[in-house]
Amino acid sequence: MLRSTIFCALLLVASANALAGPGDNAQIHFKAIASGDPAQIMPGYADSVTLQWLGGPLDGSYTGVEKVQEVWGKFAKANGPLELRVAKLEESANPKGATVTANVEFKGKNTIKVRYVLVYRDGQLVNEVWQIDPNLAIPY
Repeated sequence: MLRSTIFCALLLVASANALAGPGDNAQIHFKAIASGDPAQIMPGYADSVTLQWLGGPLDGSYTGVEKVQEVWGKFAKANGPLELRVAKLEESANPKGATVTANVEFKGKNTIKVRYVLVYRDGQLVNEVWQIDPNLAIPY
């Protein structure tokens, strides 16, 4: 009985993830970043992902899962768990892929305002733009 209950719960989680659209995946991604746990951030990336980080101490271009994971490890170590606010999330999709844009605020020791652009192909995150923008308006 317990095994079938656990199996059903896992099946529901897998089904929910399979049905999630790019906007939902972006929200999951933002929450994972705020968690401060790089292992939670990494699912969903394509092997050849590129992260463009504009501004701040991690400014640079990072290609491949290993390099991106290394960056998120540095970010998590410096910031720990963060509060999260997301505004103006917009999704555009066609059969070839999707983009999600959003204004995101991560708040902890510091407040980090980010203009986000995520590109998905075949359900995987292939390109991520993290642009620090201290003047970004994120309504409460």
